[in-house]
Amino acid sequence: MSKILVIEDESAIRRVLVKILSEENEAYNVHEAEDGLKGMEAIKKDDFDLVLCDIKMPKMDGVEVLEASKKVKPEIPFIMISGHGDLDTAVNTMRLGAFDYISKPPDLNRLLTTVRNALDRKELVVENKILKKKVSKNYEMIGESDEIGVVKDIIEKVAPTDARVLITGPNGTGKELVAHWLHQKSPRSSAPFIEVNCAAIPSELIESELFGHVKGAFTSAVKDRAGKFETANKGTIFLDEIGDMSLSAQAKVLRALQENKISRVGSDKDIKVDVRVLAATNKDLKKEIKEGKFREDLYHRLAVILIKVPALNDRREDIPLLVDYFAEKISSEQGTGTKAFSKKAIELLKGYDWTGNIRELRNVVERLIILGGKEVSEEDVKLFASK
Repeated sequence: MSKILVIEDESAIRRVLVKILSEENEAYNVHEAEDGLKGMEAIKKDDFDLVLCDIKMPKMDGVEVLEASKKVKPEIPFIMISGHGDLDTAVNTMRLGAFDYISKPPDLNRLLTTVRNALDRKELVVENKILKKKVSKNYEMIGESDEIGVVKDIIEKVAPTDARVLITGPNGTGKELVAHWLHQKSPRSSAPFIEVNCAAIPSELIESELFGHVKGAFTSAVKDRAGKFETANKGTIFLDEIGDMSLSAQAKVLRALQENKISRVGSDKDIKVDVRVLAATNKDLKKEIKEGKFREDLYHRLAVILIKVPALNDRREDIPLLVDYFAEKISSEQGTGTKAFSKKAIELLKGYDWTGNIRELRNVVERLIILGGKEVSEEDVKLFASK
């Protein structure tokens, strides 16, 4: 059940808001406060999923409530309630971290849509925090080779900035791992990290997936839906396999990068977004540009910083470390004791041609742990990991 707090000094408007929200969804548990001080007390004492807060109030105005709340419970989204003369202030509150604002008297559809979007965002932020510890373990960057050292150095320099990054390299090299590191080491690490696999989404749906849609925009659009760019607001969006994106979608992504705003499919309304964009591809985008399959202007927007992830064959000295890492991780997942690999087994693995890169190596290690002896031997590698 979503717990919502309405802070509004005008009792008539407060009652209307509480009534609308309570009747709209039985899962909304709506509380109210008659001024900013009482609202702030409630925020400190209780855990709310959303706050609707008037701007002009006695004792403590809405801007002060927003700023104070961000210090103690920064994850709570705020929707500001503005009178006609408060619009400039309402816009400024979004720079302070407010999710959105609604004007008095509140439009029913606008109010409910904004509330749903804010709650969706809150849920995503909470999930991100819960998963953060798992993510940091799942996306460790293993290796001490010069090639992987170059990648780590670039990440350390680029991560604290908002510079866009294009990550290139063959399949299975860990491009998504680089994207996660860039996000985790950035000032946006507490905000959402949204990953979009452009190759896995049909071309006719990619625009809706990225930018959202309004009800009735197409046959199956039965309600308004926020896209990935909106969901990633204040955080990072990772466009994986961007070389597979349609030219039509590329044009819209280019506009989003140029103007920091998007529009949902079926709508002319612009929505401002503050998103860091990371992209990855296994394709030669310069070749794709010559063939008319990728926009050159989008390439230059994305490739402010280029990070080339090396193939495993180019960093063979990292294979012993990777085998040890995967062996420990897989043994833990399988609930078996950690198996050691003999020196000869490691040397044999180092000599293989790893066309599938790190992803292939992980699969081979898993196979050897399951099928090999108490210590994985050279013979086990020849039997179960033959190329």
